[in-house]
Amino acid sequence: MKTRKVLTGIAALGLALSLAACAGGGGRGGAGGGDSTDAAGANKGALVGVAMPTKTSERWIKDGDAVKASLEKLGYKVDLEYGDDKIPQQVQQISNMLTKGAKVLIIASIDGTALSDQLDQAAAAGVKVIAYDRLINGNKNVDYYTTFDNEEVGVQQATSLLTGLGILDKDGKDTGEKGPFNVELFAGSPDDNNATFFYNGAMKTLKPYMDKKIINVKSGQTGFTQIATLRWDPATAQKRMQNLIASTYSDGSKVDGVLSPYDGLSIGIISALTSSGYKTDALPIITGQDAEQASVKSIIAGQQYSTIYKDTRLLGDEAVKMADDLLNGREPEVNDTTSYNNKVKVVPTFLFPPTVVTKDNYKEVLVDSGYYTEADLK
Repeated sequence: MKTRKVLTGIAALGLALSLAACAGGGGRGGAGGGDSTDAAGANKGALVGVAMPTKTSERWIKDGDAVKASLEKLGYKVDLEYGDDKIPQQVQQISNMLTKGAKVLIIASIDGTALSDQLDQAAAAGVKVIAYDRLINGNKNVDYYTTFDNEEVGVQQATSLLTGLGILDKDGKDTGEKGPFNVELFAGSPDDNNATFFYNGAMKTLKPYMDKKIINVKSGQTGFTQIATLRWDPATAQKRMQNLIASTYSDGSKVDGVLSPYDGLSIGIISALTSSGYKTDALPIITGQDAEQASVKSIIAGQQYSTIYKDTRLLGDEAVKMADDLLNGREPEVNDTTSYNNKVKVVPTFLFPPTVVTKDNYKEVLVDSGYYTEADLK
């Protein structure tokens, strides 16, 4: 079980003394220190900057709206901006947030390496930075990170692919199925740190079956750079799938499964398959992520096989808690201090577990939890 970090005794006293020392200066301490971490009530009504990457995915719209509403409920002002998948646009938006006097930044980055100047500006102003779902790399001024267990997401995607193909049973045990099954692999955007975690988790799970020739990647494309999809763009995935069918499966062989790391890509992949003659009731086993409404409907209809559900309500709530703690002189709680190295430091992190969703359990996981209503999925 994951445990939360609690301040007690001498540690709490040390933090209090540290905060008092920082109150009049411009220094930046370790995680939890700095100018914006003031006594309770000192930052009442403060401005919080929330930078989200895009509106092309419904999940980011829901995330942004939820974080904004929760912060406003606590009495904070919020500058919520969407970067439209344009790095210079997000860079400028974050610079503007700092100019407006934001006390805390919550950032879901487009490119996890492109914000160093803005992070340095934030540090100089005593502004704390919370990386949201996507780790920001290459800079020491990332104070906290909240996300899902991203390698486990990849493990679950690969495991659901194996289950859908009949190689594993519903309990994750080998069935003795020998295949071989023709499978093609897709990965996320190379500028998103999470994409490599998804890929590593999936490949760790699939490799034993590839080595045994139960799974055959007919195109030979297995390396991350070969299968990455810039900006998680569905059209790019659709075009690549069309090219794979034309070049690798022109001999009449069929694709049996597709590892897709995101629902938007899955929709593009399905479009490529159906336009190439695959029947909607006889599609390959196709995975996904984010439990987007269109893909859940596709799962119910028997087209996409699975998605990975990440309850972003929990993620948003945790980011808001972190911001509120920082603005009230408290050290945010974390449950992972070893896994997420941004190439300069290990960023204190709060992780949430993901969940596999298929046609068999979507009601229990998504409807019963209130994430969707039955009407949403009609």
